[in-house]
Amino acid sequence: MPDPGRPDVVGFALTYGSGTAIEPHTHPAHQLIHAISGAMRVVASGGIWFLPLGRALWIPAELDHEIRCDGEVGMRTAYLSRACPEVFADVRMIAVSPLLREVLVRLAEGDGGGLRPALLEILLQEIAGAGLPPLRLPYPADPRIAELVAHLNAAPADRTPLAQWARRLGFSERSLIRAVRAQTGMTFRDLRRYSRVMAAIERLCEGRPVTMVAYDVGFETPSAFAHAFRTVTGKTPRQFVAEARESS
Repeated sequence: MPDPGRPDVVGFALTYGSGTAIEPHTHPAHQLIHAISGAMRVVASGGIWFLPLGRALWIPAELDHEIRCDGEVGMRTAYLSRACPEVFADVRMIAVSPLLREVLVRLAEGDGGGLRPALLEILLQEIAGAGLPPLRLPYPADPRIAELVAHLNAAPADRTPLAQWARRLGFSERSLIRAVRAQTGMTFRDLRRYSRVMAAIERLCEGRPVTMVAYDVGFETPSAFAHAFRTVTGKTPRQFVAEARESS
């Protein structure tokens, strides 16, 4: 960990097998998490953050979080002391430019003979100007809605209708509709679509073909998948993957 009394940074290179679960924990330093291979889901600050290639997650010091790995993950992570100036006080998703990626890799290899102060300065500048709209699902406080969200994430192609979910979870259809919106800010239909797109991103970043991914996550046609993907991310699947790979 860096020296807490002065601006400082250290980096680490870690590899985790597919399905690895890092249980809830905190760090005394700020953390920036990035994967050069694979994808991660981070549960933090009341949400599930999806972290594919090309994106990093800023986690403030002492914030409880947990990590799930989708595929084998090559993680590059940096820890920054709380004395660092102008850092975010909340969780943020960060675009990983080629420069930021190289800084994280260099930090993971060691300080390069005293380059840490310069690398820290570049890192802070990159973080400050690289915020992105989050790929995030709210983590419901109601355990029944949390069960629904977890299932949609684990089995995105499941077509179980709303009425059957209502019976399974002990709601009327109308009360389930209200509960889903209250807990996630989405309709049931939007929640299912968003979950499918997040699952698709992870598969696309593993190199799977777009058409195969579309059917794997439950869309009836590739065109329906492309429309949903653009609605959620603002990009086509191929555009998203191309930009992610430019940063990887």
